[in-house]
Amino acid sequence: MIYVSNADSNEIYVMSLDDRTGAVDLVQKVSVPGAVMPLAISPNRRFLYASLRSAPFSVSTLAIDQAAGRLSLLSIVPLPDNMAYLSTDKTGRFLFGASYMGDKISINPINRQGLVQAEPVQVTATSPHPHSIIADPSNRYLFAPSLGGDSILQFKFDPVTGRATPNAPPFVGARKGAGPRHIVFHPNGRFVYSTNELDATVNAHGFDAVTGTLTLVGTASALPADFRGNAPFSAADLHITPDGRFLYASERASNSLVAFAIDPQTGALASIGSYPTETQPRGFNIDPRGRHLLAVGQTSHSMTSYAIHPEAGTLAPQHRFSMGKNPNWVEIIDIPYGCE
Repeated sequence: MIYVSNADSNEIYVMSLDDRTGAVDLVQKVSVPGAVMPLAISPNRRFLYASLRSAPFSVSTLAIDQAAGRLSLLSIVPLPDNMAYLSTDKTGRFLFGASYMGDKISINPINRQGLVQAEPVQVTATSPHPHSIIADPSNRYLFAPSLGGDSILQFKFDPVTGRATPNAPPFVGARKGAGPRHIVFHPNGRFVYSTNELDATVNAHGFDAVTGTLTLVGTASALPADFRGNAPFSAADLHITPDGRFLYASERASNSLVAFAIDPQTGALASIGSYPTETQPRGFNIDPRGRHLLAVGQTSHSMTSYAIHPEAGTLAPQHRFSMGKNPNWVEIIDIPYGCE
């Protein structure tokens, strides 16, 4: 099932994906009371959390029907600020938020019924414009890219109390003016990748699972080789295929998707090529089997599905679909969870 937030039409689209052809069918439109943007799926795939970025800033908890994938709204509770990114810890007991506008991160408890609780465990001021926040595979460390601070903040995380404390060192730096934005772990847990929004690059890091710290090992361009625009650019999202072989990133100044092959030993990135996509591609995602990539355009109000070549990692467009207004976030899961 596919879930897409449409910010300006205040709705979430629920769609089915044909695993053979990449075709999509609309299953449901769910109205929410605000500009919906970041989405997060619970680890057990039973709940979807949606950040509402118009006042009053809040998060909606929606139940995912395990037979049909349809959504039903369970609750709406306030968040400490306008959250540009949501994720959960690995147990599904805590919701993380990163506020680009508010210069803070937050941690809210999630009860046994999957509902986000209104009173946060912790709200922490950060360097300017944190743009995402995720836990490492062990659930003992947190990372939050700070676009305005040109750094990725590093925290220790207590999965029992839900509290985070600065690690040592408290951040890993990026190039001045790069603007770190989104971050993702490689499936093997040894490498971490981040987009840099303002210079349109992707950083590769080594991850020390003992200390919970990152080490920068390389940088690759996310721009098409023939693009002649000027900085600042607008790199956005990034995702890795489930087998860990390929990484893709979206870049909004060039309206493109860039593809990389990942060296399994070093984590280094080698460019495969760039592909034109929807206008202003803020969000995209890869299906759980790694066969299809679906990208949405904030100003084209459409989505294109691509076939991922299993050996080369190249992208081939398959189908195009009309979406709501300002589609910006894509989540894809199996229904029922774990089906083959």
